[in-house]
Amino acid sequence: MANEQLKPIATLLLGLNFCMYVIVLGIGAWAVNRAIDHGFVIGTGFDLPAHFSPIYFPMGNAATGFFVTFALIAGVVGAGSTIAGLNHIRSWTSESLPSAASVATIAWSLTLLAMGFACKEIELNIRNARLRTLEAFLIILSATQLFYIGAIHGAAAYRR
Repeated sequence: MANEQLKPIATLLLGLNFCMYVIVLGIGAWAVNRAIDHGFVIGTGFDLPAHFSPIYFPMGNAATGFFVTFALIAGVVGAGSTIAGLNHIRSWTSESLPSAASVATIAWSLTLLAMGFACKEIELNIRNARLRTLEAFLIILSATQLFYIGAIHGAAAYRR
């Protein structure tokens, strides 16, 4: 690729996104662990409670289970997308762009899905500080991941 000016920006955004996705994974893992430890207790006769949900979370509201589940999926795919991103930044050629761009776009779309559940959780209004932090990280990640995709595609636009 002819344009080397966007390479430092893409590198910075890739590193920032990786750190934020790891934090999302950490908070999401805490929420799942808490849900497992403090969720429904099934009795000796294996009778399920009347309002049993497999994604019940004792903290938060009705959207928390969906939100945390998709936040974890987005976090894993987003953190994994840095492998293709690092390969692309290392070589910075048009041959490495499609794999980096496609996996980054998939991670961004999953982040947008998790952000949608975050918006629903904000609307329902009952959540703790860690869930608010997770919401904030996903909202910020939806923008920074888009900027990263734009940075790696913008460099390809200047190729002659």
